[in-house]
Amino acid sequence: MKTAQENALEIAKILEDSKAENVTVIDVSSLNSWTDFFVIATIHSSAHTQGLQKQIKDYVKENEMEIHTTHNKSEHGENWNLIDIGPVVVHLMSADAREFYELEKLWHNGKTIYNAQ
Repeated sequence: MKTAQENALEIAKILEDSKAENVTVIDVSSLNSWTDFFVIATIHSSAHTQGLQKQIKDYVKENEMEIHTTHNKSEHGENWNLIDIGPVVVHLMSADAREFYELEKLWHNGKTIYNAQ
């Protein structure tokens, strides 16, 4: 069985290979009790988001993991989609949402373990 960090890095690679931009993985395990890693990526459109979500769901299934809940942070889910896989939380965000919420700044005490510009 893979570690949460290995899963987070593999998900980041899938997102990067699928044209998500500025993919970042932050270790937040010492900052909270509900997850260990954030994977944050900038998406281009709702169609792009849907494709990425399918790839993440396929990865989760192949690795015998479970998606706990999926939340949309906007009415149509176009600005921020959150996929909770327990120890890994994936944030698929539009460029505007990413700039507005600044998750990397908010979680600055976490350790960035991967950052693809």
